[in-house]
Amino acid sequence: MRNGAKTAIVSSVLVAMVGAGGYGAYTLVGSDSKSGTKGPKARTVVAEAPSADLAASGAAAFLADWAKGDLAGASQLTDDPQNALTALTAFQDKVKPSALTLVAGGPATPAAFASATAAPSSSAAPSASASPSPSAAASASAAPANQVLLSYRSKAEFANTTNVWQYTGYLGLVKMSDGTAAVHWAPTVINPQLGAGETITTQPVFAPPTSVVDRNGKSLAAFPSLSQILAKYQQGAPTGDPADAGTAVVITDDSGKKAAQSLFTVAAPKPGKPLKLTIDATLQAAAEQAVKEQYAKGTPAGAVAVEPSTGHILAVANAPATGFNTAFQGRNAPGSTMKVITATALLEAGIDPNATMPCPATVTTGQTIKNDFDGDHLDFTFAHDFAISCNTAFIKQATATLKSGTLASTAQDVFGIGPAWKTGFPSADGVVPPAGQSKDETAVEYIGQGNVLMNPLAMASVAATVQNGTFKQPILVAGLPQVAAARQLSPDVLAKLRTLMAGTTQASLDGTAVKAMAGLSGDIGAKTGTAEVTGKPTNSWFTAFRDNLAVSVEVIGGGFGADSAAPAAAEVLKLGNKG
Repeated sequence: MRNGAKTAIVSSVLVAMVGAGGYGAYTLVGSDSKSGTKGPKARTVVAEAPSADLAASGAAAFLADWAKGDLAGASQLTDDPQNALTALTAFQDKVKPSALTLVAGGPATPAAFASATAAPSSSAAPSASASPSPSAAASASAAPANQVLLSYRSKAEFANTTNVWQYTGYLGLVKMSDGTAAVHWAPTVINPQLGAGETITTQPVFAPPTSVVDRNGKSLAAFPSLSQILAKYQQGAPTGDPADAGTAVVITDDSGKKAAQSLFTVAAPKPGKPLKLTIDATLQAAAEQAVKEQYAKGTPAGAVAVEPSTGHILAVANAPATGFNTAFQGRNAPGSTMKVITATALLEAGIDPNATMPCPATVTTGQTIKNDFDGDHLDFTFAHDFAISCNTAFIKQATATLKSGTLASTAQDVFGIGPAWKTGFPSADGVVPPAGQSKDETAVEYIGQGNVLMNPLAMASVAATVQNGTFKQPILVAGLPQVAAARQLSPDVLAKLRTLMAGTTQASLDGTAVKAMAGLSGDIGAKTGTAEVTGKPTNSWFTAFRDNLAVSVEVIGGGFGADSAAPAAAEVLKLGNKG
């Protein structure tokens, strides 16, 4: 990325934004449906390439209409008017140039186009009849074979600035059945950097911060787990004081998963200031130490701490620190920590914590599932089953009570799991399969196995939602947009759910988190998890809250949740959230 560059010929791997079916098929002409009379024949691309003169005249006409704002006219001079009009209109509305000058150039080579787009897989890129370079050949694989590739110069001016954005564009001209030449439509017609699922627009931009600090202004440079996050934010702040913002032409990823690519700085932002992340250096240090201790045993680990009242991420730790980001990007079965969501669904279905919910030694659902302890316990209550993490009780009760898809809808509507989270750093979203799964698959999903996939970020958020009563999507920078959940739990269900999570810390219920949470006071609740992995040691999970602090830890190959993940999380929880 090159802020302030006068030209926008930069390297980036991109593909065509608008494919042939991007907005639906377009009928150029046809019959009158009311009268039944036939109209003229459809105007289609023919195999023959246009002559050099015909291609040049077609390009000049297209550029002239586009430059003067006749977008409907310009789109009719392409082989895909509907998609062209949509994209040209979006460019005009979102980039908002005060003046646009487009000057036809001469013949262009596939190599020049490939260099400008750097898009070896672009399926709609212009091609030429000449032998293309390997990258250009790949980029033109789905484009008409006989085209004439031409360049043009674009100069965009903007109000209230003398900065002018100039770049070289490319057009592939094809011959039509009516004897005219048309521009073969692709998003690269607008700008060679535009790709699939992307939008070109102007947006506020901020100068790189002078430093990146924690929420209290303390340096974060000493924490290896944060190195990638710090590197991202040292390049530029995503938000800030509007008075400090500049404006840039950027390409944004419609899915929100990629950072915006800056093409041109319209107005420079004011000099940067220190950027505060939501991270708390004290909690970050504890989390890094906790996962480091687990990794010393040969078991990689990830941990996340979240502030329930705001969704602010207070710690992100991985061991090894420079390896895979388990905390944010892992996707593994969460084991019995998933029972927090299953229990929520059962409570909403009317199952009371004090109701008898038998815990047999085994249950068969196509496969035989057992508990981590022996014997039948047919007099156990729902609360007792949650505290000791009885797999069989949860499967039997949930199978009998819940409808297909209830687990997924509860996860999404209450806990915000499903919609994409934009935390401020790339993260993998939690997955709970929708309705329609097999009976056997659904059964194991109730206990966090099968195709349920989570990471410490997601499970810390689950505990935070229980503590706060409202889902607050986790974020790394205060003020970032937060996805909202569809609804809150009723006060009755929420109180019962908190009671269930508190029960895991109570010796009277033989709670699995008693040892790890010993000595912690305040509003506390927890759930252990042990996730089976075929052919490998079980993964250890834990999610818990203490007042306005929620923590989740996953230890890969760490065994029982109570043995590895729970004590690691407790090291962070005991510090509390002191703001």
